[in-house]
Amino acid sequence: MVRRARRINRELAEIYPYAHPELDFRNPFELLVATVLSAQTTDLRVNQTTPALFAAYPTPEDMAAADPEKLEELIRPTGFFRAKARSLAGLSASLRDDFGGEVPGRLADLVKLPGVGRKTANVVLGNAFGVPGITVDTHFGRLVRRWKWTEQEDPEKVEAEVAAIFPKSEWTMLSHRVIFHGRRVCHARKPACGACPIAPLCPAYGEGETDPEKAAKLLKYELGGYPGQRLSPPPDYPGRPAPPLGAG
Repeated sequence: MVRRARRINRELAEIYPYAHPELDFRNPFELLVATVLSAQTTDLRVNQTTPALFAAYPTPEDMAAADPEKLEELIRPTGFFRAKARSLAGLSASLRDDFGGEVPGRLADLVKLPGVGRKTANVVLGNAFGVPGITVDTHFGRLVRRWKWTEQEDPEKVEAEVAAIFPKSEWTMLSHRVIFHGRRVCHARKPACGACPIAPLCPAYGEGETDPEKAAKLLKYELGGYPGQRLSPPPDYPGRPAPPLGAG
């Protein structure tokens, strides 16, 4: 299992050499806020929402002082906007009062912030601070169970068991690669097994569409010839900027 898991990681590294967080951000605070907003919605929706949000509230001090109704209105498109607004106001106030207006670079500090769990903390640590971490979102959990890396359902137990398979230096990029593959190929309801480049290594091959032509039509984002979720993609990202929602 360990040998196969490490080979899958190597194969994914060749398939997605450009794997990265699909949230647009310019600093740790923006990544923290965007990750909180990404719960129960798409990264594209968050990326369409955050430019106006950060124009209005560029710092934790600004967001902590925000009018609650205005904050709610700005993040309404991401869903669950009242709860998310409370989390953003609370974590911004905590950053202002407890951390000098700076996002802390330690897991123990990050998870004390309102609305911030291990998943969000690992996203911020891995991508804003270069601290290795495994991000167990719904895609990651689904794929590692399909690949028999773990049978656990609890995200913390999944994180611990997968962390034991790989060197720490791989954790952040492993997370990106697995999540990329889950979004593009190994979907929850209709995995594109017949178009999957790691199908020979997959214990769950056959759960999805195995006909290559039909499977190819299930591919998403750049693998399917469509834009990715970022509106400001990195220069080496093969996807073009996405159009606004409803624009096609």
